[in-house]
Amino acid sequence: MKKLCYTIAILILGLLLILVCLLKSCQSEREGRKANAVEVAAGAGGAYIKWVDFNVTYEALCAAYNLDVESYGQPVHLDWIELLAYVGAKKGGTFGKDSPALIKKLASELSSGETTMKKLTKDMKYFDYYYEAYEAVLGGMVGEYEIEQEDENGKKQWKKVYGLKAFSPIAKGFEYSDYDDFGSSRSYGYRRPHLGHDMMGQVGTPIIAIESGYVEALGWNQYGGWRIGIRSFDGKRYYYYAHLRQNFPYALNLEEGSIVTAGDVIGYMGHTGYSTVENTNNIETVHLHWGLQLIFDESQKEGNNEIWVDCYALTRFLYKNRSLTEKNTDTKEWFRHFQMKDPAAEKYRQSSAAADEKAAPSHQAKAQPAGDNTKYGIAASFPHYILTSGA
Repeated sequence: MKKLCYTIAILILGLLLILVCLLKSCQSEREGRKANAVEVAAGAGGAYIKWVDFNVTYEALCAAYNLDVESYGQPVHLDWIELLAYVGAKKGGTFGKDSPALIKKLASELSSGETTMKKLTKDMKYFDYYYEAYEAVLGGMVGEYEIEQEDENGKKQWKKVYGLKAFSPIAKGFEYSDYDDFGSSRSYGYRRPHLGHDMMGQVGTPIIAIESGYVEALGWNQYGGWRIGIRSFDGKRYYYYAHLRQNFPYALNLEEGSIVTAGDVIGYMGHTGYSTVENTNNIETVHLHWGLQLIFDESQKEGNNEIWVDCYALTRFLYKNRSLTEKNTDTKEWFRHFQMKDPAAEKYRQSSAAADEKAAPSHQAKAQPAGDNTKYGIAASFPHYILTSGA
């Protein structure tokens, strides 16, 4: 009997040792994957981030954003991306129900002057990674800009504002439905995960530029149908808008190379795609597919190293800033009602003009031809900080 008990004890001990080894192995594998992903582009040896899981919740985005705007102009201006990166580094990229409370506690400590972000993150191994990753997602969405606003008499006036300068991809007043479908299966052409976010609505719903940038791709893709690809000015974000309307997919003046301002109408919802034949409606449900690709190195733009992030929480966040549009009854086009001046767009225009002038000193500006859709088949309720009143 004693011999049997001894044997059982040895077996249990052996099983426990195996379990410990397996746990250690899994932990090492996770750390290895994390270390590979957390290869920050510091400029040395061509290192850059290889992967990003953007798991920031809607509640965390709102909490961090509100604290950023509320502290603007104060002795301690809280950076919403730093707040989110701190939680990401502390929680391993996981944002739970306690994240907003953690963000507010951190903000209170920073605002009181009892500590600084530099001191708090001194020994955080992955803070720099999370900051760079989250800055790549959110970097162009908050800042100073000018926008038209109506006074009590309905007269438009320019206002300088600090706050959210990115917009929902669906125009204000147009209904849609959605759910978190990132990673769900797609089978047309080949089996693959869904690397974007679908927003179901009506044919012709105006599609809005989320962030200012330049049109990098425009035309037919057998998977996305009529689609638009817009690159952010810093080159880190590529916004993909797909399945646009048959016959009249784009804003009339849009072409590759066009500079767009956040809030501009760029196209119209449809259900084109899933065909090698242009202008074909092969998608059953009318919807906008929009995706956000992160690019830390140009080798990641196309191929097996692409980084696409889950946009569901971001879509909910952007709902609070929707672009009001109005229709031109003659051309059937929709245009934004309130114009906006984005310093990022102005800076890009100036640098582009300077580069053109340097390349061709005798160059005279030529009017750009307006795009047209004949080739495609036809004949702000979020908190903002008001800086000054415009003229």
